[in-house]
Amino acid sequence: MSDNDKQHFKTREVHAGVSPDPVTGAILTPIYQTTTYVQESVDQYLEKGYSYSRSGNPTVTALEDRITALEGGAGSLCFATGMAATSCTIMALTGTGKHAIFSDVVYGGTHRISTKVLNRWGLECSFVDTSDPENVKSAIRENTTLIFTESPANPTLKLTDIAAVSEVAQANGIPHVVDNTFLTPYFQRPLELGAEITLHSTTKFMEGHNVSVGGSISAAKKEHLEQIMFVRNCLGSNMTPMVAFYTLQGIKTMSTRLEAQSANALKIAQFLQTHPNVDRVCYPGLESFPQKELADRQATGHGSMLWFEVHGGVEAGKKLMDTLQLWSLAENLGSVESLVTHSVTMTHADMPKEERLAAGITDGLVRLSAGLETAEDLIADLKQALDAL
Repeated sequence: MSDNDKQHFKTREVHAGVSPDPVTGAILTPIYQTTTYVQESVDQYLEKGYSYSRSGNPTVTALEDRITALEGGAGSLCFATGMAATSCTIMALTGTGKHAIFSDVVYGGTHRISTKVLNRWGLECSFVDTSDPENVKSAIRENTTLIFTESPANPTLKLTDIAAVSEVAQANGIPHVVDNTFLTPYFQRPLELGAEITLHSTTKFMEGHNVSVGGSISAAKKEHLEQIMFVRNCLGSNMTPMVAFYTLQGIKTMSTRLEAQSANALKIAQFLQTHPNVDRVCYPGLESFPQKELADRQATGHGSMLWFEVHGGVEAGKKLMDTLQLWSLAENLGSVESLVTHSVTMTHADMPKEERLAAGITDGLVRLSAGLETAEDLIADLKQALDAL
């Protein structure tokens, strides 16, 4: 066990992967804004580890090392966006004539790339209710090479028992990929639960300040890391050094932000349960959450994401979102600013209605990402909007 492994999570958030710049002593990893790297000689090609920034960059490497220190596993890779991380991972582990299993509730972009792009090259996709491991087991075919789950799922917060599905995947020699964006490695570590790859949109809680877009994966096995790295290099979807620099700074406060955001989310969910114009509220920290036992068992926190439906349906929901003042109507989540999103018209607009409704993404679902503002102010804004319905 290395000294880094012995350190607590919050210490690793701040220090892992970086050291003072050996040239100047700068405490922050420099932004290596360069396209190429001069080699000492032909025989010493790649001795310093870098040749061209599409393949690798020292600032990006520092971020990858920090994420690995938080996630564990054989290593991590960073990408231009969360969807680049998702796309490269799916492409690396599947192919023409192969079959992939996805959670029936996933981010809209994951559904879109699978059903509208990769299917053109012969990838067969099944979207199943992965909250029951038996459904995953039943969906496996001879040509299945990927099981991709998202837990908590966007936007319904449906959970997958990561350990149970990982056991099914391992028994069949299939890599299990978990999109862990909603909880981060601070609250949930899929690799420790048996998954072979964990994935993030670093845009969300890792960077956390609505400054940049990016993505990452961490792999338990070196072979998977190398497969995905090869596709990333071919597609040129590496993260830029500036984004890596921003994300390195954001991660330093990730756990502290998550604790405060989760506390806000619970207070907001408890308030929404009491308002007469609210029909349903869903948050893993509530006793009413249908998978509360699993939420408590496989994660150490419940996150900042919640959703609710207002009395009066879609039109009432739209009026509420247009009336809010402190909550910003915007795509994205996990930022210091509190955000409200109408999933049907925004994040999941491309998902066929029948599939969307079957997955529980109703027309009136209002998704909230609790930020760092004072909870009482956020609740007051929701109250005035709800009272006006």
